[in-house]
Amino acid sequence: MLGLGVDRRPHSPLWRKETGMAREWMIEGKYVEYCSCDLGCPCEAMADPTHGHCTGLVGFKIDKGQCDGVMLDGLVVVAAFYFPRAIHHGQGVMHPIIDERANDAQKDALFYILSGADQAVGTMFQIFSIIIETVKDPLFAPITFDWDMDKRRVRVEVPATVRAHSEPIRNPVTDAEHQMITVLPNGWVFHEAENLAGFAKGTGPIRFDLNRRHSSMAHVAWGPKGLTHSYSEYKQKFGRP
Repeated sequence: MLGLGVDRRPHSPLWRKETGMAREWMIEGKYVEYCSCDLGCPCEAMADPTHGHCTGLVGFKIDKGQCDGVMLDGLVVVAAFYFPRAIHHGQGVMHPIIDERANDAQKDALFYILSGADQAVGTMFQIFSIIIETVKDPLFAPITFDWDMDKRRVRVEVPATVRAHSEPIRNPVTDAEHQMITVLPNGWVFHEAENLAGFAKGTGPIRFDLNRRHSSMAHVAWGPKGLTHSYSEYKQKFGRP
């Protein structure tokens, strides 16, 4: 990826590991992702990235969350990323962006969760703690996060760093909206996601310019052991699809 200056920061707060007792935590909220692949993420089909590398943006807004009693409701976390090959090969670079409204206790809680510390093998943040090799200095900034599952639209913006939006995939002949749902009963990030057309530009430490590339949005609920709902519990709770 052009313009990527890699600096290794093994002592980044994101990589800090807990040395005491494991903390109890839970996050429930709204998730969105953007990547440089064609519509419909090849990763979900165990295929290689469309263009060999994988770059883009992930983010989530916490509707309800806590970590050892520290409330996280309403906070937003975004991360730009780059992988030179399929993500399971590792060597990833990540730039974490944390909601500027977070106080010190909330920042500490979020970094603990993002680090993957004390989490079960094969869960989301534990996996990312292995495949991410380089972490850029975290940015604390205002984050716009507009998310509408019914209309299948998302907007994520961080001033002077990232700008992204998602919209329904459209039929190239009729221009009618096309709905495509990814269902992963044993998923590690989500059980089900609406696939979207994504438009995203990164102008911070990790740069990308994605035009009608893969995007998806999903309801999520995570804890130290991974997804907190079974697939059947998820369907009952959210009434999906």
